[in-house]
Amino acid sequence: MDKEEIKKENAPQAEKPAVKAEKAEKPAVKAEKPAKAEKGEKQSQVTYQAAEKEDEFGEVVLSINRCSKVVKGGRNFSFGALVVVGDRKGKVGYGYGKANEVADAIRKGGEAAKKNMVTVPRRGTTIPHSVIAKFSGSKVLIRPASEGTGLIAGSTLRAVLGLAGVVDVLTKSLGSSNPSNLVKAAFKAIGQMNSKAQIQEKLGKN
Repeated sequence: MDKEEIKKENAPQAEKPAVKAEKAEKPAVKAEKPAKAEKGEKQSQVTYQAAEKEDEFGEVVLSINRCSKVVKGGRNFSFGALVVVGDRKGKVGYGYGKANEVADAIRKGGEAAKKNMVTVPRRGTTIPHSVIAKFSGSKVLIRPASEGTGLIAGSTLRAVLGLAGVVDVLTKSLGSSNPSNLVKAAFKAIGQMNSKAQIQEKLGKN
């Protein structure tokens, strides 16, 4: 009986090297993973470049308004966002978006702003001439400034002119500080600006 027990104990020990041999083969499977990591790296680079293209325009949210509607079950809230978008190279636009969520309202406002872009005439780092514009209760004065003056403006006009690429300018709000009316007055003032070439065309000079 003792000999049989010794044989049984020795038999599984003889099979163990085969199991170890199977385990030794596993590193070969692990060696294939770096190739997958390389593919993942390439995909992340592509998405990063796409994000760069999308972020060519700067975006500033000027105001967010909340509206509540009383219904039988309680209150329904909706939001409106006033957004200004610009490329800091002479193009700027504004838009107003409405949605049931703040993020959706901002996204819609940005999309509307990109559809209504205007070109701001510039002379170096400032604007070509002084201009005054009025919209509803808001009135704005925009003047050119010497190099190094900076962007002297309130939050609303700073966002509009800064995203347009104007560096040196003097501004003053002479009426209501309502952001919506101020933005519309600022874009009305931009529409009244003329570059040197446009003025020469009007005067018939080449």
